[in-house]
Amino acid sequence: MEKITKKNSEHIMILGVGCILFSDEGFGIRVIERLQELYEFPDNVSIVDGGVLGMNLLGVISEADQLIVVDAIRNKGKVGSLYRLEDDAIPQRIRAKNSLHQIDFLEALTLCQALDKVPETVIVGVEPEDIDTLSIDLTPGIQTKIDPVLNMVLAELDRLEVSYQKKEQLNVSCNPF
Repeated sequence: MEKITKKNSEHIMILGVGCILFSDEGFGIRVIERLQELYEFPDNVSIVDGGVLGMNLLGVISEADQLIVVDAIRNKGKVGSLYRLEDDAIPQRIRAKNSLHQIDFLEALTLCQALDKVPETVIVGVEPEDIDTLSIDLTPGIQTKIDPVLNMVLAELDRLEVSYQKKEQLNVSCNPF
């Protein structure tokens, strides 16, 4: 029987943000799609595709006690660099955001203070290569960062003492004969 602690009974939200129509801008969404494909989570963990909803996420994110955000993060670093931002590092990023959804999302997070319900937040992601080209495919180098960032999300769940398990992979053969 799993030991129930305060941390692992809180509402934990894993939120992917970005626009899948602009190459690496959709990175956060692709990571949570992979996460849902490979893992099962307890009832207190929700996985949300936030897309480019920005301010419209205010109600959703205010429901969380712990918030793990996955996104492409422009940080003027080397393409493919992995980032983990928390606490004071998050507000500093408002000035450096390169897309409207990112600004709106951070403003929504700030407005949670008015609701007196600000989740503890960690943002993980990757320095994108291309967020301007109209394409539903990630660039090849950024595609290789999905699993490392997925592992960062799992590390956050471990830190929060949340159990999860890998789904059993079905070996299905489609032989028509």
